[in-house]
Amino acid sequence: MRNRLLVPTLGLGQMVAFASSYYLLGVLADPMADGTGGQPAGLFAALSAAFLLSAVLTPFAGRAIEKRGGRTVQAFAHIAFAVALLVMCTARGPFELWLGVTLLGVGMGSGLYGTAFAILVELRGTEARRGITAVSLIGALGGGLGWPISRALLEAGDWRLACGSWALAHLLLCLPLTLALVPRRPKGGDVSAETAKADCIVWDRKMLQLAGLFSGAWVVSTAMGAHLPRILAGLGMTTTDAAWAAGLMAMSAIVARVFDLVVLHKSHPLTTVRLACLLHPVGALATLATAGKAVVLLPIGQGLGNGLLSVASGVLPLQIYGPDRYAVRQAMVLTPARYLQAVAPAVFALALDASVALALVLSSAVCLAMLPLTLGLTSKR
Repeated sequence: MRNRLLVPTLGLGQMVAFASSYYLLGVLADPMADGTGGQPAGLFAALSAAFLLSAVLTPFAGRAIEKRGGRTVQAFAHIAFAVALLVMCTARGPFELWLGVTLLGVGMGSGLYGTAFAILVELRGTEARRGITAVSLIGALGGGLGWPISRALLEAGDWRLACGSWALAHLLLCLPLTLALVPRRPKGGDVSAETAKADCIVWDRKMLQLAGLFSGAWVVSTAMGAHLPRILAGLGMTTTDAAWAAGLMAMSAIVARVFDLVVLHKSHPLTTVRLACLLHPVGALATLATAGKAVVLLPIGQGLGNGLLSVASGVLPLQIYGPDRYAVRQAMVLTPARYLQAVAPAVFALALDASVALALVLSSAVCLAMLPLTLGLTSKR
């Protein structure tokens, strides 16, 4: 029974985590600022600080998973998310609110996809791919369902009710399920501090390629997530149509994960990555070539590519290096992406201020530059 409930439990935890962090301010930033005498820009600056904090903490989380097991780190992350949300819920002024948003970075650095993927690798080894894809699929609902749920809580009460409700979801739902249904790491899986120090993981060419590959993916994903409605409006769509079209990105990401789970699960993950690198540029090219008439292909292409790359971020390091010391190695290759994620929206905004075409050319160039980084990524095992 516990084995069958493992993936749903981890997936639910990811869904709540993303809905209460990445996607929280998209609905609540304005009422939060109004209620505490601050400005929405200050809250988004605090969110960038949370991204930076998560980048700093990611390597420590990887080592903690290796030392204590993913179950313990995932449980800690749910507590960290709840604390940050409760600080926000009880904030009386902008400083306390900014502090709460920044503290979300503790949960982000220790409890997002990387930890859930590491738990699956601890328990299933090289057979973890389908579980990773399924957890990524359920977690993707954090965007599709997070905004409507936060909006409903806002309309039922206020933004404090929304923050408090998400905190309770972590404490009363995700944390007990994690402790009850996620097994402890099998005996013999612990790595002592002496062993880890003696067997220090050294950056090699393939790890550098993976770091560059996922950095590019996260830069484009974060930039498009922050600015897609502006891009669509700049291409002539009305506000209502732009919001509807932007929603296609989230739906397309879910479809991509289903496709990987059903069709691509037996193929090499490099096939998934190379296909994903082309999808955003194809959508951008079609949009620019038709002067915006095919603009709907932009969010679809971005969503499909992002969905496939989210799966690959968990599967490709496993395919190349195997399950041995997976958590530490994956944390290492994802850390640069987390740093760049914090500055991506601001840099992309400068290009978008110049022109929509320049912004799309820039994002497409990043995706195409990722293709050469997939060369030579064969298994070392």
